[in-house]
Amino acid sequence: MASNAAFRPALVIVDVQEDFCPPSGSLAVAGGRDIIPTINLLLSLPFAIKVATKDFHPRDHISFASNHPPPNNIPFESMITISNPYNASETQSTRLWPDHCVQGTPGAEILPELDIGKVQHIVEKGQDRRVEMYSAFTDPFESPSVATSDLLKKLKDANISHVYIAGLAMDYCVKFTALDSAKAGFRTYVITEGTRAIDPGPDGWGATQKDLKLQGVPLVSIDGEEMKLVRHGSQSTP
Repeated sequence: MASNAAFRPALVIVDVQEDFCPPSGSLAVAGGRDIIPTINLLLSLPFAIKVATKDFHPRDHISFASNHPPPNNIPFESMITISNPYNASETQSTRLWPDHCVQGTPGAEILPELDIGKVQHIVEKGQDRRVEMYSAFTDPFESPSVATSDLLKKLKDANISHVYIAGLAMDYCVKFTALDSAKAGFRTYVITEGTRAIDPGPDGWGATQKDLKLQGVPLVSIDGEEMKLVRHGSQSTP
């Protein structure tokens, strides 16, 4: 897709919500609020479209440890196996989390520091209680998919060629959104200064960087070469 299209970049801001940030988020990522100045700077650049995503869970979501019986209900530690509700032979192992980003609660709100007036679209995800959905595109099941947002349609309708991603958290929702973006055919980048990981060490940030690189998704600096075309508003193929 990207190689034959005019350069039309999109900015996707993943889940910069109260529950993912200090001081009071139930699933706070260390330094989560610190990325907002970088993201606001990105929002000032001439991207063709700018999208923010939101985790938006029902209270009975399958990823909440509180919705499972002991002893396998310890947030951050317990793992469960989820079966595709339409195909029991397809399964996924996932970590359990504290209740977070519940619909209608303050924790689901986008950070007030974000310059939301420059965002054209807000995409909600994670509404289906039966499946985990880290990616802003779709849940991880493929035969068939269970929950899909309209993010891909919005990007295609805007003739997007390149997708630049920032937000939270690097080792979960940013990672899987970036991988699905690349899988969909967009040339995809994650902006280093615009994200933080739940695990900032080699098992989180380090492993995620390797996984992304293997799928052709580099981490880039906001001041790097890859951002120059965005900054200058070029519409030609790089």
